[in-house]
Amino acid sequence: MRRWASRGTGLTGRPRLPRTRRGWRRLVRVAVTVCVLALAPATWTHLASAGRLHTTADVPRTEVAVVFGAGLWRGDPSPYLAHRLDAAAELYRAGRIEVVLVTGDNGRAEYDEPDAMRAYLVRAGVPDGRIVSDYAGFDTWDSCVRAKKVFGVDRAVLISQGFHIRRAVALCRRAGVTSYGVGVDARHDATWYYGGVRELFAAGKAAADAVLRPDPTFLGPKEPGVSRALTESR
Repeated sequence: MRRWASRGTGLTGRPRLPRTRRGWRRLVRVAVTVCVLALAPATWTHLASAGRLHTTADVPRTEVAVVFGAGLWRGDPSPYLAHRLDAAAELYRAGRIEVVLVTGDNGRAEYDEPDAMRAYLVRAGVPDGRIVSDYAGFDTWDSCVRAKKVFGVDRAVLISQGFHIRRAVALCRRAGVTSYGVGVDARHDATWYYGGVRELFAAGKAAADAVLRPDPTFLGPKEPGVSRALTESR
């Protein structure tokens, strides 16, 4: 009797497919609505970054480049982060930028992305005085807001991988930074595919940040590092 009652009351936990054409139409409409809502944030990042993506050869000359952290391996920049830093060094050598703002995670003493990024750039030929460190760039939104409110950056070239650069441009524009993006090449390995899939979910958070405009984890007082580096470069 219990088995009959379960089937009769739908307590087996199995989803029931529609039995009528009208039911199928309703199911399709729900599925389409869910897909549209899921893809809307990613669509926004594409629209917000349209016409603002470039290569290292044709990006507009800009005083400041922002390089986002992408993890460390045994204290050194990961291959993905190294590619970003290589692009920044190339832009500096070509005279297309004057100062590099490296922004990353230094939330604990044994993990310091900005200092590792600085050391890599110095080895690549960028003078130490032209590098400014943001130690509280815990995510893309935090980095963009801090670039504007803490370091006084109004216009910048953003450097990241292709799967992330559109979101970075969209968020920095929303934070008040006129932004151009350089999406560096990367080998299409497991990390690259993971990053691409992750962006679908990260775009949702980005859209929420763009609407709600929360303060970063740490805001703090204004820092003159960028303006000082620009003054010394002239």
